[in-house]
Amino acid sequence: MKLKNKTKKRALITGVNGMDGSHLADFLLQKGYEVFGLERRSSVLNRTNTAHIQDQIKFITGDMTDKNSLQRALKISNPDEVYNLAAQSFVGSSWTLAEQTTKVNSLGTLYLLEAIKDFNDQIRFYQASTSEMFGKVVERPQREVTPFYPRSPYAVSKLYAHWMTKNFRESYGIYACCGILFNHESERRGKEFVTRKITDGVAKIVLGIEDKIALGNLDAKRDWGYAPDYVEAMWLMLQQDRDSFFKNKVGDFIVATGKCHSVRQFLEYSFQHVGISNWQDYVVQDPRFMRPAEVDYLQGDPTKAKQVLGWEPKTSLNEMISKMIDNDIRLNSK
Repeated sequence: MKLKNKTKKRALITGVNGMDGSHLADFLLQKGYEVFGLERRSSVLNRTNTAHIQDQIKFITGDMTDKNSLQRALKISNPDEVYNLAAQSFVGSSWTLAEQTTKVNSLGTLYLLEAIKDFNDQIRFYQASTSEMFGKVVERPQREVTPFYPRSPYAVSKLYAHWMTKNFRESYGIYACCGILFNHESERRGKEFVTRKITDGVAKIVLGIEDKIALGNLDAKRDWGYAPDYVEAMWLMLQQDRDSFFKNKVGDFIVATGKCHSVRQFLEYSFQHVGISNWQDYVVQDPRFMRPAEVDYLQGDPTKAKQVLGWEPKTSLNEMISKMIDNDIRLNSK
C-alpha cells in the first residue's frame, strides 16, 4: 500500500547505483517514498542498475570520505530514513586497497553518523553490516551474539562501522540499526563477484563465447539469498516502534536463509540449469583468485528477523541462479 502524498516519507540511499542500493530504491519507490541517491562524481556516471528509475530518483553528488558533502546531502534530502549501502565491497580488492576500503567503509560511516547527529538526531539510520565480520567462525550457525573474527581488510572496516553504529545508538539515542546480511546476489551483481562470474561464465559457455571459467576456492561455503528479498528486511528494521526499539534493544539483525552451500554446489546448480552435467570440464582453479586468509563457512540464523520483523526469504537458491543465468544469456546475446 502506497503512502499518501501528504505523508510521503523521504529516504537517502548511499551507494544507490550499486546492487543493493538500486533494489532498495525500487522497493521504496513502490512504497511511495521520495528517494534521494548519493553518487560519487565521475567523468562517466554508472547508472546501469538505476537506469529504469533514474527519473524518479533525486541524485545528489557526494563522497563518503568528504564529511561536508554528507552534511550537504542531508540538508538537500532532509530524510526520515538514511540507508548506508556505500562501500568498497569487493573482499579481494580490499587487500590491495586497504586504505581506501578503510576510509570509505569505516570513516565514511563515522562521518555520516556525525552528520546525522548534528543535523537531525531523529533520522532513522540503517548500516549495511556483513557476515564477513564473522570470518573464522566460532559457532554454526552465526547469530547476532556470535563473536566476530574478521579475516580481511573489508571485514575489519565493516566491523568498525558496525560498532560505531551501535555506539551512536547507545550514546546519543539515535535510531540506528545494523543489518548483518549474509551473501545475497541478483542479476545486478558485479561480474568481479564469484556468483556473477559463474552465471555470466555459464551463459558465455552456452552461447559459445568462452569455454572455461577461472575461479579460486571451490570449497568455501556460503549462505546465499536473493537481494530483492533482503532489501525488504532493511526497510522493516527502520519501521519498528521507537520506544520498543530502545526498550527491547532490537537494533541488529541477521539477514540470511539459514541454508549453506559450497561454491561447487553453486556451480553444479548453475550448469544444471542449462543442461550440462559435467561442469568440472569447464572450470579451472586459478591461484590469483585465492584469498590470503580464507573464510570457509558462513551460515546465518535468521530467527530474530523472523520473530521481530516478520521477515523471511522468498526466493530459493535455484530460483535465484535461474534468474541470474537467464539474464546473463539475454545480455550476452545482444
